[in-house]
Amino acid sequence: MSRVGKQPISIPDEVNIAYESHRLRVKGPKGELSRVIHADVDLDVKDSFINVIISGKTKRTGGLQGLTRTLIANMVVGVTQGFQRVLEINGVGYRADLKSDVLTLSLGFSHPVIYRLPQGISATADKNRIVLSGIDKELLGATAATIRRFRGPEPYKGKGIKYMEEQIKRKAGKSIGSVGK
Repeated sequence: MSRVGKQPISIPDEVNIAYESHRLRVKGPKGELSRVIHADVDLDVKDSFINVIISGKTKRTGGLQGLTRTLIANMVVGVTQGFQRVLEINGVGYRADLKSDVLTLSLGFSHPVIYRLPQGISATADKNRIVLSGIDKELLGATAATIRRFRGPEPYKGKGIKYMEEQIKRKAGKSIGSVGK
């Protein structure tokens, strides 16, 4: 049994929940999300709480219970508050431009990198900061990881795209005294 999965999820007043035949729909002020719930897990929607119920007591179903509870809690938070991810671009001449839903990145390549944002993700871009926002936490994280992969941070000068809260371990370059020995 999962400790996380046993905890009930509270439903705010402005959120509507619809659950039938293992499909959950969560509708709130920021939008609507839906997800198919695994067959070994069932939901008990009562009053203003959702409880995740498992069919058996195996290790797998305990893990599914915790996973399902977290995914549903993220859906509720997404449709009420939304999520945000901030990327930072470091490097001379590295910058980001945004026109409607097309992100153009100048990252030191011979050509600019052009990336179309997926539907449901919005962004703002300054010269060296990209702020991604959306209601689907999974899609937001995948989008941020894709953008970061275009030019990951390197350990010597710290150039590249990194998450705002990420700490890059810096390496020392070649020592002048050890060259030629």
